[in-house]
Amino acid sequence: MANRRTLKRDMNYVFGDIIEAAYLHQITHPDEDPAKSEKVVDEAISDFDELIGKMNQKNVENKKQHFKGIEEEFEAKATNLVEKINAL
Repeated sequence: MANRRTLKRDMNYVFGDIIEAAYLHQITHPDEDPAKSEKVVDEAISDFDELIGKMNQKNVENKKQHFKGIEEEFEAKATNLVEKINAL
């Protein structure tokens, strides 16, 4: 399990890269509908906020298991968003 600070940093970098890729797609394909890439950006922001909220929960019984679940959920959400960007 990565420590809390490293996991937050990784989430920040990965979601930031996903948002950057969505905006880069918007710039390089100006004739396409920008609403599709905006939807990916909105989803990335809401996923980030949701995961940070889970990380900041105080009343967790098994912290190791809790953070392992957050890490797995983070990987699944990031993979899903990358697939959506690749499909644009």
